[in-house]
Amino acid sequence: MDKTVVITGASSGFGAACAHAFAQLGWRLVLTARRSEVLTRLQEELAPFTSVHVVTLDVRDRDAVAAAFSSLPPAFAEVDLLVNNAGLALGLEPAHKASLDDWDTMVDTNIKGVMYCTRALLPGMVLRNRGHVINIGSVAGSWPYPGGNVYGASKAFVQQFSRNLRADLLGTAVRVTHIAPGMAETEFSKVRFKGDDEKAHQVYAGTEPLLPQDIADIVTWVSSVPARVNINSVEVMSVNQSWGPFAVHRGDPKN
Repeated sequence: MDKTVVITGASSGFGAACAHAFAQLGWRLVLTARRSEVLTRLQEELAPFTSVHVVTLDVRDRDAVAAAFSSLPPAFAEVDLLVNNAGLALGLEPAHKASLDDWDTMVDTNIKGVMYCTRALLPGMVLRNRGHVINIGSVAGSWPYPGGNVYGASKAFVQQFSRNLRADLLGTAVRVTHIAPGMAETEFSKVRFKGDDEKAHQVYAGTEPLLPQDIADIVTWVSSVPARVNINSVEVMSVNQSWGPFAVHRGDPKN
């Protein structure tokens, strides 16, 4: 398989699972994350299967993203697939109590990070008239929940950005896919609750959530369909998750 994939947020969760899946398929890997030591371990694990280039990178840093992707080694320079996976949720407080710092971090990572990475690699795809951008969103981008405020809004951006990319790329062979997972057992909740393992565990208690490999399977599938096919969007939940009825507060709105 003479193809190269860039995966952001590759140190854990969906990103790490995608790295393993593409390595098994023989794709060359460019893996980025903020945790250098984890990236190094992942590179060592996957080196027997394929060529792996790792980049310690914070996708919130516009200049660092541009520099990293403009200086890829020649063997990795022609990127066939970008998986915009880096993202996070912080806090579950209602909007009037939420931390502005947390809101800024989510906007900078979930929105600007996707913008920066896409803008850095998309011109090369258009020039070569081949490529694929897969953006990892969330069901929270379509379906609100208490405390989801800016996280959900940031993932709504990912969904609409993906649609608009498809509109911009009409007439080229470059594809764009939006994947929106529901509840999945990764480091997501641990990050959201800032390392509180007990709170994170309660999110998944008594359920069988999605696993990272489930999303990696979907990512590899949408990237493997014939070049004439564009999978626009995939929304996926565990069978233990669904939509609820409309919430109705009865009584004094102030109570």
